[in-house]
Amino acid sequence: MNAPNLIILVLFYSRHGATRRLAELIAQGIESVPGCDARLRTVPAVSTVTEATQPDVPADGAPYVELADLEECAGIAVGSPTRFGNMASAMKYFWDGTSSQWLSGSLAGKPACVFTSTGSLHGGQESTLLSMMIPLLHHGLMVIGLPYTHPDLMTTSSGGTPYGASHWAGVDGRKPVTDEEKRIAVALGKRLAETAVKLRER
Repeated sequence: MNAPNLIILVLFYSRHGATRRLAELIAQGIESVPGCDARLRTVPAVSTVTEATQPDVPADGAPYVELADLEECAGIAVGSPTRFGNMASAMKYFWDGTSSQWLSGSLAGKPACVFTSTGSLHGGQESTLLSMMIPLLHHGLMVIGLPYTHPDLMTTSSGGTPYGASHWAGVDGRKPVTDEEKRIAVALGKRLAETAVKLRER
């Protein structure tokens, strides 16, 4: 009997669609690996109004993540737009609520990667990627990047780092994802899935 496909969680927060587009490209890379399925999930926005609530199901796009998604996945890609060189509060809020998974160690040993989108070319892509790695490392996830054997890292004039996939969306968020950014995101998703497969085969 064939083993069931591995579920790779692609967890993201996106306000204007750029980070969501990267998530879709990473999912494409994941699903290019036989035996792997991508599961796209998002997090609700955080409101400054204490009485404000989000609907249980988003109006469109990916469903909201549940803690069970973390338990069920064999690997995880985490993406957020930059907020002053850091992940968005909505993504940070989600990870702040994962103490039970940290206490149980249920995520330890799973591979993970990160991705981001910025309004300006030097608007904190690398610091945001590094900040997103911190809770993942506390959970014992094995964070992977993309090596310089991937040729687009040497030629891109927009997004793309060895720490994770990135996109320069522009101040208005309307810059399209470039061909290099697309290939980097797909390659990162593929590498994450391939790592998860290798870990299962150990």
